[in-house]
Amino acid sequence: MNIRKSEEMYQVACGLMPGGVNSPVRAFGSVGRNPLFIDHGKGSHIYDVDGNDYIDYVCSWGPGILGHAHPEVVEAVVRACYDGLTFGAPTGKETRLAQLVQECIPSMEMMRMVNSGTEATMSAIRAARGFTGRDKIIKFKGCYHGHSDGLLVQAGSAALTQSVPDSGGVPASYAQQTLVALYNDKDSVRELFDNNKDQIAAIIVEPVAANMGVVLPEDDFLPFLREITEENGAILIFDEVITGFRLGIGGAQEWFGVKPDMTTLGKIVGGGMPMAVYGGRKDIMEKVAPLGKVYQAGTLSGNPIATTAGIKTIELLKAQPDLYTRIEANTDKLAEAFRARAEKYGLDLHINKIGSLMSAFFTDQDVKDYAGAVSADTEAYAEYFGYMLENGIYVAPSQFEAMFVSGAHSDEDIKKTIQVLTD
Repeated sequence: MNIRKSEEMYQVACGLMPGGVNSPVRAFGSVGRNPLFIDHGKGSHIYDVDGNDYIDYVCSWGPGILGHAHPEVVEAVVRACYDGLTFGAPTGKETRLAQLVQECIPSMEMMRMVNSGTEATMSAIRAARGFTGRDKIIKFKGCYHGHSDGLLVQAGSAALTQSVPDSGGVPASYAQQTLVALYNDKDSVRELFDNNKDQIAAIIVEPVAANMGVVLPEDDFLPFLREITEENGAILIFDEVITGFRLGIGGAQEWFGVKPDMTTLGKIVGGGMPMAVYGGRKDIMEKVAPLGKVYQAGTLSGNPIATTAGIKTIELLKAQPDLYTRIEANTDKLAEAFRARAEKYGLDLHINKIGSLMSAFFTDQDVKDYAGAVSADTEAYAEYFGYMLENGIYVAPSQFEAMFVSGAHSDEDIKKTIQVLTD
């Protein structure tokens, strides 16, 4: 595998950007390599600047559920570009996207569009605080909700990979407003409510944790969070930046049958463009300016190009409901191939999967929480990553990220991946 141009481009980038990248996990540091520079993608494949072809199971960390450069999405975006890139004024496309979101996720009675998942979660928490008049929030160890100050406490994703659970530059006084519970541990949540009576504004949770690898909620965990927030007058926020439109058209809340007060969406909702949405109960969202005193704004929010991509993507997903059945079946096939490899070579390997999300943890433990996730052997994962890459399979360059299967993955792609896994 020739990667000469990628190496040259990386050296130049290192002089211009921290670590040569614009997001830490892209640096490949946890797998002991330098990053590949991608030239283009089509369908289920990406191609680096050296011409190497990979079956892509990163899918831009989730949004590529239809594959890269889907022709109908690209055509719609190109047409929209000729009408103008940004206006800083309302367009009908914002309203159309909001209508589609509400049809798919009815709990979002009112919503606001922003530009990233970080903005969405930050703004949802601000709205929850403004509505309740309380300051403290609960998050879960290993869950990642973007890089705003109050949420970089015991975070997941790249922060977990790099063993930096608390970011530099975050004031200790601000971080103290964030209380940390353990995912799938109801007692840890009860204790925080007992010790902070009438002070907790909200719980924010990934309904399926996907930033310490994929960790599923136990059967009674999400219903418990719904119950305890109602009992204590707190807001339940589902961070569905990853699970929204991926577990199904109605996201995790439809999958599990639990209705949150607020939801944050990203990735698929913008069809891969910089776009995110937060929203929920109307009485909460009416506290947001200009109706209320909770301020949030953005020149590029509801951008007409991003909303176009989101509209077309959701329309295509709604038009082919069998897509979710097909990609889940393909994910099941890959999971079985991982298990077959573990048995063949006597590997300590634990597979977590739901819908089109999957993680292969190199551990002999069941991975049900943060402690299980971090028991994984990251050196073994790095060896696995290198083996897959050398065989034309692009998986997450981190033990603590998800593997994404898309509707563009063909039978041939799945067969080749299974062959690589089982050889």
